[in-house]
Amino acid sequence: MIKKTIFILLILIIGIIPISKSAWLLIPMDESQKNHLKAYGVAYWALTKGAEIEWLLNYRGGSYLMKYHQIFEDECVIRDVTSQVITDVQASSIKNQILQPDVNMDIIELQKAPRIAVYSPKNNQPWDDAVTLALTYAEIPYDVVYDHEVMSGMLPTFDWLHLHHEDFTGQYGKFWANYRNYPWYKEDVAANEKIATELGFDKVSDLKLAVAKKIRDFVLGGGYLFAMCSATDSYDVALAAENVDICDIMFDGDPMDADAQESLDYDNCMVFKDFTIVNNPVKYEISNIDVTETRPKSIRESNDYFVLFEFSAKWDHIPTILCQNHERLIKGFMGQTTAFNKDLIQSNAVIMGENKAANEARYIHGEFGKGFWTFYGGHDPEDYQHRIGDPQTDLNLYPNSPGYRLILNNVLFPAAKKKKRKT
Repeated sequence: MIKKTIFILLILIIGIIPISKSAWLLIPMDESQKNHLKAYGVAYWALTKGAEIEWLLNYRGGSYLMKYHQIFEDECVIRDVTSQVITDVQASSIKNQILQPDVNMDIIELQKAPRIAVYSPKNNQPWDDAVTLALTYAEIPYDVVYDHEVMSGMLPTFDWLHLHHEDFTGQYGKFWANYRNYPWYKEDVAANEKIATELGFDKVSDLKLAVAKKIRDFVLGGGYLFAMCSATDSYDVALAAENVDICDIMFDGDPMDADAQESLDYDNCMVFKDFTIVNNPVKYEISNIDVTETRPKSIRESNDYFVLFEFSAKWDHIPTILCQNHERLIKGFMGQTTAFNKDLIQSNAVIMGENKAANEARYIHGEFGKGFWTFYGGHDPEDYQHRIGDPQTDLNLYPNSPGYRLILNNVLFPAAKKKKRKT
C-alpha cells in the first residue's frame, strides 16, 4: 500500500514538473525563425482563442511571448513556425532585460484579434495584391468590401482597412493609352460605371471621391488604414480634387478643367502636400508624388534598397512596432507608385523607411483624428517589377521576406496596447 502511494505521488510530481518549468511559449522572430510570415498568423490565431500575447519589441526581431498551452505549440508545429518552450525564470529574465532603461526594447500587449477588411473590386483584374497574398499565406481571415459596402456605412465595423491597387481619381489607373482595347480594361470600366449608376453618381470619379471621404471618416473615427502602390497617392489626389474635374474626356466623357492644377485644395489631404497632377491622359502617372519616372537612372534592381529607421522602443511605440524585422536593409521593388517624393510629404508624417540618396520615402505613417494610416510604396516586395498579367508570387518561396513582414506588422498593430507596469 505504501509503495503504491509513493508510486502515485511520483507520477503526480512528474506530471507537474513540466508544467511548472515550461510555462511560456516564445516565438522568435530573428534569423532562427523558419517561417516569419506564418508566425504572424499563429499570433493572430492565438488571439482568436483568447490568448494574451506580449510583443517583445526589438527582442530577437520582434518576438512573441505567451503563456504556454499545448494547442499553441501544436499550431506552431502544424504551420512550421519555430517556437521555444521556456520556464518562468527564463521568461522573467527576458522581460527584465527588455525593461532595462538603457536598452532599446519594450513590451507591447496584443489583446484582441482585429477585424480586417480589404477594399477590392469584385471583377477579375490582371494583377494580384501583396496584402491579400500575405493575409492568405499567414492564414489571417479578412472580408472583401467595395463601393456598395463602403457607401452603406460598413467600415466602422472593421478595425483595419487595406486599399487594393485602386485609382481613386476615376482615371482607371491611367491604363487607357496601353490597355483600352483589352477585355479586362473594358470590363473594369463597365463594372465601375455600373456601380456608380447604382449608387446614384453621374461619374465614376464622383463615386470614388465619395468613397475616399467615407474612408477618411473611418480613419478620423479611430480606424487604421493601410495602402500600397497607386492607392496611396491617388487617394490624396482625389481628395484635393474635390471641387475640380481632373479627368479627361476618355475617362468621364468630358474634358478636364483648364485650371485643374490651380484649383486643387491641399487642405483636404491626409498625407501629401503641394503636388502637381499629371494632366497628360496618355502618361502612366497620376502626380509627381510618385518617383518612378524621376528617380536616378543609376538605381537598378541590384542596388535598389531602402533603410528602416530605428526608433525609441520605450517612447516611439508605434513606428517601432511597424518596423519590427530581422533585417533593416530592405530590397526595393517597383509599382505604379514606387516611392514618395519626400518634399511632398506633410511635416506631421513619420518616415519609417527611405532611400536617402534618391530623396524618396518608401514606408510612411501618421495619425489622423483618432486613427492611423500607413502607406507603403511599390507593388510586391518579392517581385521587383511586377507587370500586368504576371503570375502571382508564391510566398512558400519567401517565408522569411522582410518586405512582407512590414505588411503584417501593420495587420497586428490594432491589437497592440501599451503594457501597464506594476507599481
